[in-house]
Amino acid sequence: MPTAVQAQTKLAVLDLLGVAAAATGTRLSAIIRTHAADQFAGDLPLLFDTRTASATGVALATGMTIDSLDGHDGFNPAKGHIGCPLLAAVLPLALQSGCDGQQFLSTLAMGYEFGARAAMAQHGTVPEYHTSGSWGAVTAAAAGARLLPLPPAQTRHALGIAEYHGPRSQMMRCIDYPTMVKDGSGWGAMTGVSAVKLAQAGFTGAPALTVEQAPQYWADLGTRWYGLEQYYKPYPVCRWAQAPIEGVLALRRAHNLTSDMVARIDVTSFHESIRLATRRPDGSDAAQYSTTFPCAVAMVRGDVTPADIADSALTDPEVMRLSDSMVLIESDHANAAFPLKRLARVDLLLRNGTILHGDWIQPRWDHTAPPTADELGGKFHRYADPVLGRSRAHAIEAAIDALDRTGLNALTSLLFQPISV
Repeated sequence: MPTAVQAQTKLAVLDLLGVAAAATGTRLSAIIRTHAADQFAGDLPLLFDTRTASATGVALATGMTIDSLDGHDGFNPAKGHIGCPLLAAVLPLALQSGCDGQQFLSTLAMGYEFGARAAMAQHGTVPEYHTSGSWGAVTAAAAGARLLPLPPAQTRHALGIAEYHGPRSQMMRCIDYPTMVKDGSGWGAMTGVSAVKLAQAGFTGAPALTVEQAPQYWADLGTRWYGLEQYYKPYPVCRWAQAPIEGVLALRRAHNLTSDMVARIDVTSFHESIRLATRRPDGSDAAQYSTTFPCAVAMVRGDVTPADIADSALTDPEVMRLSDSMVLIESDHANAAFPLKRLARVDLLLRNGTILHGDWIQPRWDHTAPPTADELGGKFHRYADPVLGRSRAHAIEAAIDALDRTGLNALTSLLFQPISV
């Protein structure tokens, strides 16, 4: 495995766990962790909690917790997220298998390669746009089969079971009606872990069609490393809203604007971004699946943070004014570039009648211009320190960096204990 892939895998874990820590404050996370503890009896610890559940319950709760704050990594061709269902499945099965730090990291690195290809194969062979949980279930099963480990025949059945029972949930339904169902990642992780356990017990389910009947997506395995082609998010909202946010911030900085100087924001972008049209979100989940609301936040506050899209932060009159008045315009140019590029252009109508025109812009931290290790580390601490405390957050960061040298226990001892700053 190339050295760059090894280093990036550690950064991906750091980013996911930072998002998970901040996400424990969401209503979604509180509900799903209680559900897992109550309905999935077992002795494995829940992430950042005192309670326990089965491996499937821990996978469900972890995946949905990370997904409850839309700040985790993603993959443009998949229009979704590999890391969330992958890490959610790997954590409980790593505990059960007793794997070491190198096995843990190499399984995650393999999972990014498998998940990228499974996602592209599914999106390329079915007409519907399904959530990440659909192909994420197969990815979770592949990672779990590697950890246990399952022999080849049982691995084949595990992948087939996961694909068959994976949540083929409709992504655009959640865009049009944003609620806590989100991207299906937790359900995908739970399905993948269940598939591994079933296959281990002799349950059959082969073949997984996206793996066995779509060879064009798998030919470059081991030569092209998709772990290096993930994007990361500077803001905890849908990736489709991130270019518009950058456009707002670029004009705000360039012209030294304050929100009271702005009469209206116009956003021109691709169809899916325009569909994120929730102007007055009734909860954090709706705020994360909106283009208008976070753009208005960016203009008012100069940033978009987890606190800005929390349930308690959705009624600011100035944010509401700009969100309500925003004009969203669909562009053929941006549509043609999607999903490999997420383009947007922002224009501002000022109260004095001046119109400021922005350039076409892409989200920050795409794989073509990735964040540095320091930038991702800074994001981790902005998300984790207020929740875990600076000392514990730094200890987690150090434990991830040393995983391949010192093992998994130093990290898991920090993850599976309650929040107490």
